[in-house]
Amino acid sequence: MVFDLLIRGAQVYAGEAAAYRGDVGVRDGHIAAVGSQLPAEEATEVVAADGLMLCPGFIDLHAHSALQPFVDPRLIPKVAQGFTTELINPDGLAPAPVDRARWTERRAYLRALEGAGPEEWSWSSIPEYLGALAAARPATTLVPSVGHNAVRDFVMGADRRAPTAAELEAMRREVRLGLEAGARALSFGLIYMPGAFAASDELVALAAEAARFGVPLMPHVRNESDGVLDAVREMIEVARRAGAPLHLSHLKVVGRPHLVEPLLAMIDRARSEIDVTFDQYPYGAGSTMLSALLPPWAHEGGPAATLARLRDPNARAAIARDVAQGLAGWENLYRACGPAAIVIAHAAPPRAADVGRSLAAIAETRGCDPVAATMELLTDTALDVTMIDHYASEDTVRAIFRHPLHLVGSDGIFGDHPHPRLYGTAARVLGRYALRERLIPAEEAVARLTARAADRLGLGDRGRIREGLRADLVLLDPATFIDRATYDEPARTPDGVVGVWVAGRSVWRAGTPSGARPGGVWREPRRAERPVL
Repeated sequence: MVFDLLIRGAQVYAGEAAAYRGDVGVRDGHIAAVGSQLPAEEATEVVAADGLMLCPGFIDLHAHSALQPFVDPRLIPKVAQGFTTELINPDGLAPAPVDRARWTERRAYLRALEGAGPEEWSWSSIPEYLGALAAARPATTLVPSVGHNAVRDFVMGADRRAPTAAELEAMRREVRLGLEAGARALSFGLIYMPGAFAASDELVALAAEAARFGVPLMPHVRNESDGVLDAVREMIEVARRAGAPLHLSHLKVVGRPHLVEPLLAMIDRARSEIDVTFDQYPYGAGSTMLSALLPPWAHEGGPAATLARLRDPNARAAIARDVAQGLAGWENLYRACGPAAIVIAHAAPPRAADVGRSLAAIAETRGCDPVAATMELLTDTALDVTMIDHYASEDTVRAIFRHPLHLVGSDGIFGDHPHPRLYGTAARVLGRYALRERLIPAEEAVARLTARAADRLGLGDRGRIREGLRADLVLLDPATFIDRATYDEPARTPDGVVGVWVAGRSVWRAGTPSGARPGGVWREPRRAERPVL
């Protein structure tokens, strides 16, 4: 046999089966042979892997990498921890479809989470965006989802109202076009704009399109704090009514640990009616745009209207009142976490010096209330601020982590001082929680990162070490593999990653990126499995 790459003597974690000692030969980007004592004489490269773990490439089920490849397609924080495939456009947030007359508004809203992307957005439709993204040649494979917020904004703008019958049909058509172009999920972001303005019936109508294509709904639910049970119950009912699989994004409970047990019990009960899973990043802090602290009405009309309100003394007073008192059904992150637990992860000029500081500290320096300090930050930066919000203990994180429906999504956001999950998620799941602390077996952690994630997205060509599948591979030293990223020093790559290959090409070796960009964009055309309802 002739191999481009032969990995010899590894402890092979093939995806879901028990680990075994073996060799893996790669040719033309695919796994050509799996066995013992495979011939090395004609292999172009032989890697001795005694004492090392060989896993399928990890799959990130929640990635904010939709625009980063236009800036740096190497995606170093992802490949450095073993991620070779990423599901993009989560939380309903996506760069397409976009009205060409309003693309700068979309960019302004997404910038805090996704970055600005290229200087000029050349696309309008989802297929056009995917073509531009493929031309950037990302190192990982980026798998698109259809973002409900983008679809709603494209059809209706930022209005806070129900769609007309014609608008609802136009949204269904856009979802179909995205799924036909290869998208593998329909994502909702029900705390982001304008998705937060959608009622359940609208979600069901669009979820019916996902059901026709057999892809999961992936919602950021309306409330992850006091109202988390009602918010998850809503999405369970949406999935049941539409007949669609449900995958809950970054399952968590913000500041209310007593709700974890009833939340997991609700999900267990739902399994008798629907196909349900969830992902989690293994940290007790989240990260999102600072503008998420504002009440929903403050976002009506888009970023320009929000900034106008932030400059209006009467609107500022109303915002401060609603943050202090709360609104029915609104997830009030400010009250749930408190200003001392909300830290700035990115701030555009002229406020870059506030990165790494809490809202409480910024307010003290400026001699004002923390809510006022928040509004000043947003005004000074034209909303371009990202925060880290500390909301749960490690015990709470682990209680969710142990659940058998758990899968992995980093929710990593690129930025000046990112959340450590951008660099550390996979290593924390497998290296720290499984190999070190034995919260779950190593085989179970690998399955969650690989085979089960691939199955959830219907990616039949990866996620396992098997002849004929794509040669996305991660070689690890189990004695040293662990996350090193911290909140103080978040941009630290894990120890113990010996090598990472995407389609058989090295993208990371011994702590150094190769610069290769073999990943691309998943654009396999799809046909609906069910007729139009």
